Amino acid sequence: MITFGPVISRRLGKSLGINNIPSRKLCSYSCIYCQVGVTKYYTIHRETFFTPEVIYKEVENHLSSLSENDKPDYLTFVANGEPTLDINLGKTICRLKDFNIPTAVITNASLLSDAQVREELCNTDIVSVKVDAPSETVWKKLNRPAKGLIFSKYLTGLQAFKDMYTGKLITETMLVEGVNNDAETITQTATLVAALSPAIAYISIPTRPPAVSSVKAPDESNINRAWNLFSNKKIKTELNTGFEGTYVGVTGNAIEDIVNMCSVHPIRDDVMIEILRRDTADEQILAELISNGYIVKVEHDHHFYYLRKFNV
Repeated sequence: MITFGPVISRRLGKSLGINNIPSRKLCSYSCIYCQVGVTKYYTIHRETFFTPEVIYKEVENHLSSLSENDKPDYLTFVANGEPTLDINLGKTICRLKDFNIPTAVITNASLLSDAQVREELCNTDIVSVKVDAPSETVWKKLNRPAKGLIFSKYLTGLQAFKDMYTGKLITETMLVEGVNNDAETITQTATLVAALSPAIAYISIPTRPPAVSSVKAPDESNINRAWNLFSNKKIKTELNTGFEGTYVGVTGNAIEDIVNMCSVHPIRDDVMIEILRRDTADEQILAELISNGYIVKVEHDHHFYYLRKFNV
């Protein structure tokens, strides 16, 4: 359950996902909006999960099973948790360079205070860092960091990485109604983002089932205000607030495609139909995966979503 997709990403085009964390939600945050659910295994300590060679072989096999039209633009480390918790991340990034496909890492930036993590991420082509909160109070309410993380160190880690990174740095700010979407907080967040000089700053809203059911997206006028406040700081800003479409790359193995993808990326009902169509699979597969406890089906915002069910 390491690779999935590619899926369409506004940030990365066709992105082949690499889930370098094993089948459990292991993270340094437990964001209230997280689409993978509540963090059951909090940690800030890096561990060994998969060897670089195991991930290399998984990517190699996945690429060989894709049609020419499904070849990815990026190999993207996006885990059901925080990818920088993988102590082999740097070595794996370097190993994957043999494919001559750019690499990207989507990180919550909580471990950028670690010089080793910063050095490893310098080997990738794009790094997306989470910048949701301009203050410790909002940070703790929204991102719910693990014990041992310090907000001031998070900020200095971001700046230290910005100062040394020569690739494409982008930021993502998730807006949640009633938490970080007031004008003052957004202005402060924009100031923090501007100091990082990102190539692009993305403003996002929760569009998939969140970890905390009370989480709501701001309304359109609020989102547009956020865009204006960011743009006023001379930041190239884009909204990442809509549905990406039903395109998804498949390998021909519907069960693996479904389970691997929904471990990280909840699958909307219309996307699931496309996966089954392209894999020439029957809907009975979904019933079997649900009855066997591999996935769950939930309703959210007038759609059904399929999520990975983690039993450990």
